[in-house]
Amino acid sequence: MEEQVGTQASARMPAIWGKVPGRNKHFTGREELLSQLRDSMLTTATAAVVPLPQALQGLGGVGKTQLAIEYAWQYRGFYDLVWWVPSDQPMLVPSTLAALTDELKLRPAGSIGIEEAAASVREALQRGDPYDKWLLIFDNADEPEQIRDFLPEGGPGHILITSRNSRWSGVAETVPVDVFSTTESVAFLRKRLQRNVDEKEAEHLAHELGDLPLALEQAAALQVMTGMSTEDYVEQLSKQTRALLGMGKSTEYPHSMTAAWQLSVLEIENRLPQAAEVLRCLAFFGPDPIPRDVFRRGNKSEAQRMGPLLADPLMLTQAIAELSRFALVKVEQDAGTVQVHRLVQALLRDSLSDQARKDIRHEVHQLLSSAAPTDPEDTGQWQDFEALVPHVRPSGLVECRDEEVQEFGINIVRYLYRVASYTSARAFALEFLDNWTSTSGPDSHNVLQMRRHLGNVLWQMGGYKESYELNEATLDLMQAKFGPDHHETLRVALTYAANLRSQGRFREAFNQDTSSLAAHERVFGHTDPATMRVINNLALDHALLSEYDSARELQKLAYLEQSGAKAGVSKWDVQMSWNGLARIVRLCGHHAQACDFGEEAYAYGCRELQVEHPLTLMTAKDLSIARRRTGDIDGALQLIEETYARLSKLFGPHYPETMAAMVALSNTLRQVGRLDEAMSLATNALPRYQEVFGDRHPFVHGCLINQALLYRLRGDVQRARELDQQAYDGLVATVGRDHEYTFDSAINLASDLAALGDTAAARRMSEETLDHVRQFFGETHPLSLSAAVNLSLDLGACGLTEAADTLYETTMLQYAKQLPADHPERIHAAARNRFDWDFDPVTL
Repeated sequence: MEEQVGTQASARMPAIWGKVPGRNKHFTGREELLSQLRDSMLTTATAAVVPLPQALQGLGGVGKTQLAIEYAWQYRGFYDLVWWVPSDQPMLVPSTLAALTDELKLRPAGSIGIEEAAASVREALQRGDPYDKWLLIFDNADEPEQIRDFLPEGGPGHILITSRNSRWSGVAETVPVDVFSTTESVAFLRKRLQRNVDEKEAEHLAHELGDLPLALEQAAALQVMTGMSTEDYVEQLSKQTRALLGMGKSTEYPHSMTAAWQLSVLEIENRLPQAAEVLRCLAFFGPDPIPRDVFRRGNKSEAQRMGPLLADPLMLTQAIAELSRFALVKVEQDAGTVQVHRLVQALLRDSLSDQARKDIRHEVHQLLSSAAPTDPEDTGQWQDFEALVPHVRPSGLVECRDEEVQEFGINIVRYLYRVASYTSARAFALEFLDNWTSTSGPDSHNVLQMRRHLGNVLWQMGGYKESYELNEATLDLMQAKFGPDHHETLRVALTYAANLRSQGRFREAFNQDTSSLAAHERVFGHTDPATMRVINNLALDHALLSEYDSARELQKLAYLEQSGAKAGVSKWDVQMSWNGLARIVRLCGHHAQACDFGEEAYAYGCRELQVEHPLTLMTAKDLSIARRRTGDIDGALQLIEETYARLSKLFGPHYPETMAAMVALSNTLRQVGRLDEAMSLATNALPRYQEVFGDRHPFVHGCLINQALLYRLRGDVQRARELDQQAYDGLVATVGRDHEYTFDSAINLASDLAALGDTAAARRMSEETLDHVRQFFGETHPLSLSAAVNLSLDLGACGLTEAADTLYETTMLQYAKQLPADHPERIHAAARNRFDWDFDPVTL
């Protein structure tokens, strides 16, 4: 039914048409292949319900890409979405897919990261939402294993792959693409030469070129430009081929192709030598489209060979136009790009001496570096960075020793980090580091910078152990190389403090950040944005040590300075300090105030960073806890369910915020009485924390507190006591007795003892705990009040009625001063119920 729509439908442009190269006006033949390809797509869709990917497989230069382009244009009217995905560098595929988020009404990569955005695109296509008629074309996908995970599975649309690799047969329906038939070659030459070439003459030329489409295209272009007859062309081709064979040069390409290409280059050299120079330069970029802006912006580079051309924009434009007329390059005026076939690039590089290759490659490095934007933090420059990334690896930039070029490499890693393309950032950083370290030594300036950025990438990927080990060594190297007050040393010192927090070494992190603050104030001043970032971190250190009053004052200072700054502070910084202040107010026991302030912080995140930005989701998680503390259980549950679902979808189960949201959801479910669901989440959270943070981390012991509480509520008091004892012992060993986590476990452990009937032990534990809590937090802190209520109950159970009543009445007077009558903790205490405390991890 679909095909009966006919040419009118096929001429309709899809609603989404992205990155598809322009149609080749000289495309000829291949009717049978195009028909077979279309029938195969529709047949597999009917027979297997789900269409199989179609893989066009064949040698380089045989016309696979041109066939895919023609298919997209010829059948465009039957699709609502057609998207072209260059795939010769698999690490860059996610960014191309992620560019579809706006069209599919998904969260942009700038909010959720490239990998997550690409995954959301893949899932949307699989669902057919909002489009079920779509076509993805993965061009030059020569590594099936590296591309397979990006292919939508089970979706209603179509996938077309071009590849030189025959191993796609295990994944897709393979469609072999061979050279032209003689008939197709003759038809192509007649169309391309725009004259009625004698059939025997055309057949002779086609035979000499092995019917290879790319060779035929360049042969025809040369004849059109020079007026050379087919007979003369064949004679020159024969001479050039004999010369090549006489040289004994081995090549994976047909000698006829090499000869045809060299004839074109020789003619270009004679007509316009500058064009040949440009062509040799283009050979050292990647096969992806090259932004013309590279040459415009690169005119200030120190390139020697290209220098005169870069200084003469009219000559440069003429040179590129001449190359286009000879079919040696493809110019896309609308996109502002120029592109060279990978086969032509390889032949060009092979034709040069080692020294010439070295010189031209370095000039390309200089061009890329000079043309690149300067600030990866500036979102307005991200599109320019994106266009350059595909040329970094093919150009061999990793081998360049020029420090300015290496700075461009550092900025590429920083850009990929900022757009959350962590896998690519890590791969590039490792490649640069290995090469630069071997050539420049482990303590060169750029090596140390790259080590710092790699440490940040590893941290964001959850590779805490790797990040810690790398940053620890980098900090030592920087202190020795630059000194303790150098800006690079100070930057890595902040990340190293975060590494210490991830190790559970909270006091050491505090000491590290305290030293950093003194250094920042000495170097930058007291209110500089860099100094405020240290204060923000130091507030977190105080909070992790349960020093909440100090944390609140520092966090308030950071918030005021950052939210009011006119320069040097990002929305990321503001969101961090805003939510940090809401969190610390909650930890101080002011739950209603924390809820109000947290609502404002969450609204800011949704407004400025989008609802699925990781910082907005972190704020939502903390807000749900504040709502829970104020008694708004329904509001807390709705928010944390949404937040946990989003974090799981976007970042996966082992992302720290996903794990924290899982803990918060378990605690909320417990409070609404859904104990089995709460236990399931708590049970799954524990091994995740053990895997990510290690068995001895305080957060792991905190997860034991939650599990123990659920065991007791479900009736297994003995198991609860065992886990609470394990948590208490572990916390005393890691954070000490004077810490909220330890107090929480002690309060719950006393409740276990009371539930087991050991009233004397419960009373002793409660007395000791209340004494420690009051000394640390004071008598009016919520933890102190709850510990007092529990002790009054233990005293009564031991027959000490008068002491029990006195303590209880005194405590209730404090509740009346601290909390409104309808506050859940005051109501709980008024009913003479025991208090239990749960654990919620703080964002590190």
